[in-house]
Amino acid sequence: MLEGDARREGILEILHSEQQPVSGTELAGRLGVSRQVIVQDIALLRATDKNILSTNKGYILFMEKQNAVKKRRTYKVKHEDEEIQDELNTIVDNGGRVRDVVVEHEIYGQIAADLIINSRADAEAFVRKVEKYRTSPLCSLTGGVHFHTVEADAEEILDRIENELNKRGYLL
Repeated sequence: MLEGDARREGILEILHSEQQPVSGTELAGRLGVSRQVIVQDIALLRATDKNILSTNKGYILFMEKQNAVKKRRTYKVKHEDEEIQDELNTIVDNGGRVRDVVVEHEIYGQIAADLIINSRADAEAFVRKVEKYRTSPLCSLTGGVHFHTVEADAEEILDRIENELNKRGYLL
C-alpha cells in the first residue's frame, strides 16, 4: 500500500494514461486500498485544483489542453424515455461527444450529471444501465426537457448535430 502523497500521484498517473474512465474499484485494486480511500483521495486532489470528473463509468482526468481544441455547444432537447438511445446515437453518429446532462428543476434548481458518451456502445451501455437498475433518467424530473453539452472537433459538426436533432423533433 502506498502512502497518501505517492498514492494520489499514482491516481493521477493512472487517470492520465487511460483513455476511458477508471472506476474507483479498479483504482483501489491497482493501488491496494479500499474504494473509500480512493474517494477521499479524489476529493483531496480536487481540492488542489486537479480537474477530475466523476462519471457513471468512473473517473476521468480532464485536461484543459484537450478541451481547448474542441468546440462545445449546449442543446436544449426534449423526448420520451424510450427515445434516449436514438437521441444519443444521433449525436455520436454525427461526430459529437455528449459531456453531460442538465435539468432545470423548479424546486432544486440546476441538476447536472457527467455522461461522457463518445460512441454508440457508450449510449447503449448507458441505456442498459438505466434499465438494469430500474431507475428514471434525470430528464424525467422535468417532463423530458433537458440540456446536453456536446463536444466536437469543428463548428460544422455541431451544426450538423443541431440539424439532425431538429429533424428528429428533439431540439427545443
